[in-house]
Amino acid sequence: MSAQLTGHHPEQAPEHTPEHAAGNRQRPPVIAVITLLTALLTVLLIAFAWPAARSEPRDVPLAVAGPQSAVAQVEQGLEQAMPGGFEVTAVPDRAAAVQSIEDRDVYGAIVLDPQQPEVLTASAGSPAIAQILTQLSAKLSPEAPAKVTDVVPLPADDPRGAGLAAGALPLVLGGIVAAALLTQLVRSGSRRMVGAIGFAITGGLALAVVLQFWLGSFEGSYWGNAGVIALSIGAVSLTLLGLEWLLGRAGLALGAAVMMLLGNPLSGLASAPEMLPSGWGALGQLLPPGAAGTALRSVSFFDGAGAGRPLVVLGCWLLAGLLLCVLGALKSRRVVHPQHELKPATV
Repeated sequence: MSAQLTGHHPEQAPEHTPEHAAGNRQRPPVIAVITLLTALLTVLLIAFAWPAARSEPRDVPLAVAGPQSAVAQVEQGLEQAMPGGFEVTAVPDRAAAVQSIEDRDVYGAIVLDPQQPEVLTASAGSPAIAQILTQLSAKLSPEAPAKVTDVVPLPADDPRGAGLAAGALPLVLGGIVAAALLTQLVRSGSRRMVGAIGFAITGGLALAVVLQFWLGSFEGSYWGNAGVIALSIGAVSLTLLGLEWLLGRAGLALGAAVMMLLGNPLSGLASAPEMLPSGWGALGQLLPPGAAGTALRSVSFFDGAGAGRPLVVLGCWLLAGLLLCVLGALKSRRVVHPQHELKPATV
């Protein structure tokens, strides 16, 4: 009767099962979640803001054409203006300086003409370095300002190179999203690999159309530009698929963090690898985003000059991704086969 009067029914009491209690114990405290999110936000800020905030010339290859004594004088003046900023190479004349720029051996040149000095730039190679050289041109000859010639200019539709600089993030995100979705939606490992390669091809063709024909950020061969983009997306997505296959979600998260937090900000697409803090620019060129950016500049604006090394880097990442997938497949077979052996044979 007391149960009826109070309205409490024993069968309606909440069940405190061991699984329910374990679920509650596994939830982290709010302070831990806040600390983790704050740390993640700080890492993101450092990864993206630090390279940009510390951007300045560091051993930027520069050619100087003129008499040896005059070249030494210019080199001394550059060292005083920007210590450690330029690595000067003497060339015999203007034609040799232009050839060095077009071969991507240097970012620009100074031609010491007695009547009017000339500064040669290549905004397609690096708008940031071209701007620095243009500013320095006023200090070469106070009496007669130096002439500035852009030997390899950016397209008229994108004179600041904004499209190429902004394209670094979609290249990285494309590979990360492809790997994440394929691991969730496709069960077969071989089909995941086929899906990653197929997406790399279609993604490269689509992004090249947007950047070259709509935004006007690229020149040169469409198929060459699309091929570099496809190689970049494939390198990222296959590497992440292989890491997930071997290490699970932790591998996917680790690979995505490396590509996003290191590869993207250290790519040098917004400036140049030589503008990044010492050593970090070189590291960025060994990761897919940086290698892809350098290869795209070379293929699009310099007839492929200087594209050899970055294409080798992308090819190595692609092969590494395929190898990781093969190792993941071997690991899966070792796990599955013992389970099959334990099953009773059917008559």
